[in-house]
Amino acid sequence: MQVRDARPDELAAIGDLRVAAYRADGFLSETSGYTDTLRTLGADGTGEILAAVDGSLIVGTVMLQAWPCAGEVVRGPGEAEIRALAVAAQARRRGIGRALLAGVTQRAASRGVRNLVLLTMPQMQAAQRLYTEAGFGRLPDRDAVPAPGVILLAYGLLLPGA
Repeated sequence: MQVRDARPDELAAIGDLRVAAYRADGFLSETSGYTDTLRTLGADGTGEILAAVDGSLIVGTVMLQAWPCAGEVVRGPGEAEIRALAVAAQARRRGIGRALLAGVTQRAASRGVRNLVLLTMPQMQAAQRLYTEAGFGRLPDRDAVPAPGVILLAYGLLLPGA
């Protein structure tokens, strides 16, 4: 398995993988308005999409969005956001999520990012363990409420040289 830049011809498959992974864990309903966002996130060139590839199969993905193109959790220059970390259900428990997180963290550091942040749903406990193990800490002052009844928890990591 390798983590590399996603190719333009892979973006539709990556969008499908994101939706399937979120649905497999019950984080995305069939009628969610976030489905289209997950499918197309980064296709407009506003971020860098990484793909975890095993042979010819895309088994995971993650995206890096830097200020000013990132979401509201990013507050200024030198910050970037991790978005849409997803691993195919059949490929889990092989370290793919950890490899994607390491890859996107390295990418952020190479871009001069000093503070890497992300938002996650409270029920995404496996992801939260992964983030905590990688050194991310909670940033409750950056938690978000994008819609009534939807709470997103913020995590952040200061990168070397920050």
